[in-house]
Amino acid sequence: MRFFNLPSPIEQLNSMFLRKHGVELWLKRDDLIHPDISGNKWRKLKYNIAEADKRGIKKILTFGGAFSNHIAATAAAGKLLGIETIGVIRGDEGFENKTLQDAKENGMHLHFVSRAEYKLKSEDQFIRNLKHRFGLFYLIPEGGANELGVQGSEEIMVEVNQQFDVIAISAGTGTTASGICRQLKDENLFVFPALKGGGFILDEMKHYCSKEQLQNVQLQVDYHFGGYGKTKLEQLEFLSAFTNEYKVELDKVYTSKMMFGLFDLIKKGYFKNGSKILAIHTGGLQGN
Repeated sequence: MRFFNLPSPIEQLNSMFLRKHGVELWLKRDDLIHPDISGNKWRKLKYNIAEADKRGIKKILTFGGAFSNHIAATAAAGKLLGIETIGVIRGDEGFENKTLQDAKENGMHLHFVSRAEYKLKSEDQFIRNLKHRFGLFYLIPEGGANELGVQGSEEIMVEVNQQFDVIAISAGTGTTASGICRQLKDENLFVFPALKGGGFILDEMKHYCSKEQLQNVQLQVDYHFGGYGKTKLEQLEFLSAFTNEYKVELDKVYTSKMMFGLFDLIKKGYFKNGSKILAIHTGGLQGN
């Protein structure tokens, strides 16, 4: 679409550290796709929005927390494309932060529910109640986590015409990782969950990827820094140093954890000399 910078560019990172360890590290800059609908957020929305349009539905409803990149991106996409958007938000009504303020300014109607109610978001009765309240809408799951979201994420690798040994991706639901997994050739896919207890990511990927495709997937579960949305001093220090060294901003929730993990593995000699790694920058900078 004419509004988006696609395919996103691939840039090589250069430093004494990488040269010392004999590793090539490249970054696919999905953060540059769009200033407000960046990274894998647009990838996962793209075919869902197209499906809503195909059905003639001009209203989209989706779910997220108060700091959700997905909520922010859906609201921005709705404004850009002339689609009404509704965000079902986990939390107390009246709470506002930059993410929710931006979503409202982009025309999204925010519907707050309790944490207990939010756990029911996949239940038929809960969805029927939302339809009774808001009328006909096209539902996109939290984080764009469905088959159409996976299909959109596949295009990340379709755009890559170089050969790499390793692909690295951060993960919240496993949707983007699943799309990449489907397009693997001989590469290994390193998945860095941003949540504590991220082993469930592989179970989610099994819904979308074959057993053969998953053989090249490695979960790296030791770099969550306490869990989703949580940070520690060493991560923040790394983030600052990385930005200064490479002139690329990372987000605190996802990409900085992945990159910290990659650099830690490189430092420990995990990758053989001459390895060529492609890390996916999934955007989400609004969360900073």
